[in-house]
Amino acid sequence: MISSFKRVAIVHYWLVGMRGGEKVLEALCNLFPQADIYTHVYDPEEVSDTIRRHKVHTTFIQRLPRARRLYKHYLPLMPLALEQLDLREYDLVISSESGPAKGVLTGPDTLHLCYCHTPMRYLWDMYHEYRRSAGWLTAALMVPLTHYLRLWDFASAARVDGFAANSEHVAHRVRKHYRRECTVLHPPVDLSACYASKRREDYYLFVGQLVDYKRADLALEACARLGRRLVIIGDGECRKQLQKRAGKDIVFLGRQPDAVLREHYARCRALLFPGEEDFGIVPVEAMASGAPVLAYARGGALETVLDGISGLFFPSQDAESLATCIRTFEQQESRFDPRIIAEHAHRFSPQHFSTGFQAFLARQAQESCRTMLPGG
Repeated sequence: MISSFKRVAIVHYWLVGMRGGEKVLEALCNLFPQADIYTHVYDPEEVSDTIRRHKVHTTFIQRLPRARRLYKHYLPLMPLALEQLDLREYDLVISSESGPAKGVLTGPDTLHLCYCHTPMRYLWDMYHEYRRSAGWLTAALMVPLTHYLRLWDFASAARVDGFAANSEHVAHRVRKHYRRECTVLHPPVDLSACYASKRREDYYLFVGQLVDYKRADLALEACARLGRRLVIIGDGECRKQLQKRAGKDIVFLGRQPDAVLREHYARCRALLFPGEEDFGIVPVEAMASGAPVLAYARGGALETVLDGISGLFFPSQDAESLATCIRTFEQQESRFDPRIIAEHAHRFSPQHFSTGFQAFLARQAQESCRTMLPGG
């Protein structure tokens, strides 16, 4: 089926780093080595060789002042920028959406698939949180601008022939906000360098950006209450505030290279995952190293962590609930087998994603008008 599409374009919101969305883009690049990439802003120094090997086109956003750093300030212009792209020559267009991407205009015979990492949360389910945390001028401007963007975002969903989402959690929001059915394709997680170990040390681990919604504060407070050691890997705007609250048993390592991160996954007693994520790659990486995951029972973790087998859930997003979960885990710790946990994590390998995406593409091609297929 892939060979039927000679001319392929992948539209990705912005390319200024390598996070979860860019890992999916890498997998799509491997599936479609001939594909051209379109994006709003491109910094070649911040992406992988896999992405750099492709021809990358940018919208006019790239030419605006300090766009590589201030690209989010240009969000209201991105619908216009997308609609200036001429993609009529392509047989297949894949939009990779977390920021604006799916709103491109395609030819009548082009198959357009969207892989949705999340509907734009600052327009939909987290709009009020973003507005409350903004300054007074930004909050005032958000009202008319987000109203316009919300209308465009909903309308542009009709330009897509088939939606896929990275989790059932996100698929529910696609159905809610866009009124579109959606196939769930868990994103690829590179587990090739992960290793499981039976040698565990007496500390818990938190990995992630130190920003509010990741809730590192809950991991810190729960471990402080119990007198447990906690290693925190990651950096962000909340780091100084968290360090002020931390006692001697809380260690901040900042950002670490992958090799160091994998070593901590393999050595910690368990990973603490107190945030609500759309999918959450960190728990999968930890499980691939045999580490149990103690996760808040919301979001993508419900689809990746097996309760009682690869981890435990806590029901309330507060420190007391997490502390209770830690105590329960310590009473049951011997039942968690690192080999079984690691085997479970391999359900989320790049090979599984590749197979699933090809099946999704085949179904959508069959359901779409036959003239969308080259030679059809």
